[in-house]
Amino acid sequence: MKRLHVFDMDGTLLRGAASVELSRHLGRFAEADRIEQEWVRGEIGSVTFWERMLPLWRDVSEDRIDAAFRSSDWLAGVPEVFADIRGRGEMIAVISQSPHFFVRRLTGWGAHRTYGSAVEPGVPVAEDGLLTLQHKVDITTALLDELGLGERDCVAYGDSTSDLLLFDRLPNTVGVNCSDAVRARASVCFTGDDLRGAYALGRQLLERAATGCGQ
Repeated sequence: MKRLHVFDMDGTLLRGAASVELSRHLGRFAEADRIEQEWVRGEIGSVTFWERMLPLWRDVSEDRIDAAFRSSDWLAGVPEVFADIRGRGEMIAVISQSPHFFVRRLTGWGAHRTYGSAVEPGVPVAEDGLLTLQHKVDITTALLDELGLGERDCVAYGDSTSDLLLFDRLPNTVGVNCSDAVRARASVCFTGDDLRGAYALGRQLLERAATGCGQ
């Protein structure tokens, strides 16, 4: 049976944020962390966030981005979870507010589709290129339509504010090391450092949905 698995990245597959991980690799951790914390506290908006973050990566090469990706603090088991999903003939989408040039590298681990903010070092920030909470819902529903699936054939995995609208929309949701707001909305929650534990809960939700059992 075809199913769709939708993953957030920052805080769900990756401990922390991609922008901070890339900056750490480039020796700019302190500046990036300060910007990240100001954004988390709501002191700056998304456009200002990127206008201040992108200059930290000026002239970064693809090789250095690759190295930062490999050395980032991922949960254990991400490639193994993706391999199991693909082996079942199911689909993986990763939808993140982080830069798409970082998110798309998850296709190398088996993700079918990746979505992120259209930002690049040295390129002016365009607000309409930034991925929002509503985009997560719109992308997911478009994928379900494309695949001919219903919402009960999908499970979403997320951890924070960016996942709230999607969690409100879908019946099968897994909070991964999540905030209290996500915990209040998630079908089930997982706390731990291995994605395979969260994925096992997601599979249980899909099987219950398939048999018509309540959650």
